[in-house]
Amino acid sequence: MKVVVFGTVSVFERDGVYQVYCKAMKEDGIGDLYTAYNELKQKLEKEGLFDQRYKKKIPFMPKRIGVLTSKTGAVIRDIINVSTRRNPNVYIRLLPVPVQGEGAGEKIADAIRIMNEKNLADVIIVARGGGSLEDLWPFNEEVVARAIFASKLPVISAVGHETDFTIADFVADLRAPTPSAAAELAVPEISKIEEMLRNYQNRYRIALKKNVDFMKLRFEKCMQSRAYKEPMQGINEKYITVDMLVKNICNDINKKITLCKKDFTSSITKLDALSPLKTLARGYSIASKDNKVIKKAEELNTGDKINIRFSDGERNAEIV
Repeated sequence: MKVVVFGTVSVFERDGVYQVYCKAMKEDGIGDLYTAYNELKQKLEKEGLFDQRYKKKIPFMPKRIGVLTSKTGAVIRDIINVSTRRNPNVYIRLLPVPVQGEGAGEKIADAIRIMNEKNLADVIIVARGGGSLEDLWPFNEEVVARAIFASKLPVISAVGHETDFTIADFVADLRAPTPSAAAELAVPEISKIEEMLRNYQNRYRIALKKNVDFMKLRFEKCMQSRAYKEPMQGINEKYITVDMLVKNICNDINKKITLCKKDFTSSITKLDALSPLKTLARGYSIASKDNKVIKKAEELNTGDKINIRFSDGERNAEIV
């Protein structure tokens, strides 16, 4: 911010240094850097660089952690200590960059592009310690913001203290309040994962034992069933049923045959009673002409030849 200072000025003549003895100070508007910060933030926000739909997921178990920070200082030591404590097998690849001063923003952006082009990491941590707005300014530059947005690798921003917010924080896929927190977010604690796996293993073991016990009970129940203890019993019962059905069918057929015989005998008796042979046996005869039975005398003329059938034979005759 800009301030107005009231006081006195003195000069240290030997070194040519001016000193201001401040008696009072009041705010005089926001500074040029803060104005530029707000303008860039609004611009990038309108372009959608802060939208959640563009945020990439941080890998659950990264093998390589790419760190962009100064090669000296507490930041890289904190990230190494936290990461290796949580997972000793993780590989940390440091790409040293200046984190303040003129030209730092371009070098940070170049390092992000190098990490992507050469696929040097599974996740990138962009980090530096706390400082003033001027100290953190490289992370508020547009070139850094666009490099983070264009990165195919997920980026975690860990710039400054918990209360410091930079443009990089808004564009990054994940913001960490401190570099140490960034390491915690990027590297899962292997001991907790091992404990979780042991819990899963125990749960699967218990579930498998329950399943085996249940199948064993079902097997024992099946072995106690009648089908296993007396496997031929059902077949024998079916045999008996078939025999009974065959016997019933045979009885029905015999009854039908007997009834048919009875009806046949009755019909034969009726036919025999009506048979003309019976009439012949009683002394009657049958006269026929041209194989036609003569029923009336008027059917005959003098000279007609007829056939007379008796009970014991036939004779031919002529009408006179």
